[in-house]
Amino acid sequence: MHSTHTRFRHAVLTAGATALALLATGCWYASTGARTGGCRDVGDWSGREQAAWLRTAVAFHGTTDGADPSYAQASVVVRGPRTGDVRVLCRPLAVQVEFWTFTATTTRPEMSFVMRYGLSADGGRTRTVAFPAGLPTGQDGTCVRALVAAYAGTPLAGGELPELTADLATAGDVDVRFGTARIGVHRLLPAQGPAQCHAGRSTPRPSPTASTGWDIYHP
Repeated sequence: MHSTHTRFRHAVLTAGATALALLATGCWYASTGARTGGCRDVGDWSGREQAAWLRTAVAFHGTTDGADPSYAQASVVVRGPRTGDVRVLCRPLAVQVEFWTFTATTTRPEMSFVMRYGLSADGGRTRTVAFPAGLPTGQDGTCVRALVAAYAGTPLAGGELPELTADLATAGDVDVRFGTARIGVHRLLPAQGPAQCHAGRSTPRPSPTASTGWDIYHP
């Protein structure tokens, strides 16, 4: 009887010591979080915070050099964040992936809507959005560049739409301005025919946008 009592007291002391060690190292919190699902609560996230999450979760594939005039292999990939808190979100974000074109004219670049694709993302699975078929590329001799952006929330309102602050031929990502802070990432794609975008090589004129007019939402 005495031996049983001693073993029980030893077991209690050992468990208490283990709990203290776990608390000191943070493992107790991680274990508790795992048992309750371990998801990341974003209920009070601002637009800027949602954009920050997207910046680490979105990647562009096949868009770097403009070698493929159709962007047939290009895509926007939304997955779990690569840095920081990588837990799955408790509540998925509504994410928009939107495409536009900028076409050179005799005055200022003309922006045209091409496609918007809505999806939900929580970082728990990979979502891939292919570039739209027939994306205008300026093959008719006109200077045309495409812009793609991923952002959280509802589609952009008029005052939130992008605009260029530099010449279309030389503009980069930093020369695209949006009227909102909720843009996660954007990419101004290279011109498919760079010579068409330099003064004196061609006469800029409006180009057909071949817009699909799509506005799709996929939960």
